[in-house]
Amino acid sequence: MKKLLSTLSLMSILCFGLLSLSISFATENVDSLATLSMTDPFMLAEASPDAAPAVAEEPPPVLSEGNTAWMIIATVLVIMMSIPGIALFYGGLVRSKNMLSVLMQVFVTFSLISIIWVVYGYSLAFSDGGAYNDYIGGFSKTFLKGIGSDTLSGTIPEFVFSTFQLTFAALTPALIVGAFAERIKFTSLLVFMVLWVTFVYLPVAHMVWGGGVLATLGAKDFAGGTVVHINAGIAALVGAIVIGKRIGYGKEAMPPHNLVMTMIGASLLWVGWFGFNVGSELAADGTAGLVLINTQIATAAAVLAWVFIEWLTRGKPSMLGGASGAIAGLVAITPACAFVGPMGAIVLGFIASIICFYAVTWLKNALGYDDSLDVFGIHGVGGIVGAIGTGIFMSPDFGGVGFSEGVTMSSQVHIQFIAVGVTILWSGIVSYVLYKLIDMTIGLRVKSDAEREGLDTTSHGETAYHN
Repeated sequence: MKKLLSTLSLMSILCFGLLSLSISFATENVDSLATLSMTDPFMLAEASPDAAPAVAEEPPPVLSEGNTAWMIIATVLVIMMSIPGIALFYGGLVRSKNMLSVLMQVFVTFSLISIIWVVYGYSLAFSDGGAYNDYIGGFSKTFLKGIGSDTLSGTIPEFVFSTFQLTFAALTPALIVGAFAERIKFTSLLVFMVLWVTFVYLPVAHMVWGGGVLATLGAKDFAGGTVVHINAGIAALVGAIVIGKRIGYGKEAMPPHNLVMTMIGASLLWVGWFGFNVGSELAADGTAGLVLINTQIATAAAVLAWVFIEWLTRGKPSMLGGASGAIAGLVAITPACAFVGPMGAIVLGFIASIICFYAVTWLKNALGYDDSLDVFGIHGVGGIVGAIGTGIFMSPDFGGVGFSEGVTMSSQVHIQFIAVGVTILWSGIVSYVLYKLIDMTIGLRVKSDAEREGLDTTSHGETAYHN
């Protein structure tokens, strides 16, 4: 525990230093940042008054039926990632006495956050926050106010865009469930999820995608490396530490009860991830094609890397290893998929998978935390590798799309480090406060007798299997 807290403290100091350096960097690169903001669809509202006439002369956006049809399909694919994808992936990994509890936690979390998103989530993430716009949006679009069937976001209906983003917001907290599976109170989980989405997810989403400070700085996160995976991974790590280890952890065997379900869940995640990544282009165009091939081959490379390193170090490749490698590759390519070339995607997937392998084996054992289903080791670590790797592999020297005018590889990597650091700090600190508040009021953990018996019966009054 002391080692882990010391590591987090050191990371905090380094991140604050990077954030300070970013201020001077941003000042020295005003021209290039202005160019970036004018080409970002979420930044048009922030353009300078001098640019207003040029924007006004552009023809009004026109609905694209092809783009709209694709985005509806992409949205449904992301829903499939969550339910049943994440639910089955996690459910197969826990013990049989906790199978339904995990399914229930993912299923209800996804439903709960869907409602929160419509009430105020979309507004805080994607509307103008006025004086606070660098960090959070405003309340102008609460209950989706002002949006009609003919309101467009680019070339698609805004209802479609808002629903697509809803799936991201609902999926991200569902990932955190895996860190404290088999020991958290259901009521406490739901309270935490509402607070976490409100105070962690929405500010980070706005800073990166909604025209906030990280978007202005030029951070590259195409489909959620920082917003989704690092964000959820850090909250998962903090949660595993605050809640504590499962009873018997390290002393009793706790093998997955159904790896067939885990493989099915991983496969659904792989398929659904194309909606996640390719859909983030918000159009059916050439960039979407690049994202498609990059997502596939990065994931395939990651599967092979995990199987290889497991075979080499343990003597036998496992199905769980292959599935874990697939998720690691999907996570790593997520922020980079529109910026790197195919060869860069293969290398990034391969490297990320090996690093994640050591994170869920050596690092977890060395630091002694019980992240039940390795949310931090795969999503947190994989997201960090992918976010930093984006700044490297987007270089034309590695087949990437290149950098914006005035930006070099070193400066882009510097920006990526800042985005990673800000996400780690914000998610880590706020998540810790939320966990502690809930623990001091209604308690986070079920009673020891209930944990031993299993949450299926003690929390939900039902069982997954009848012998």
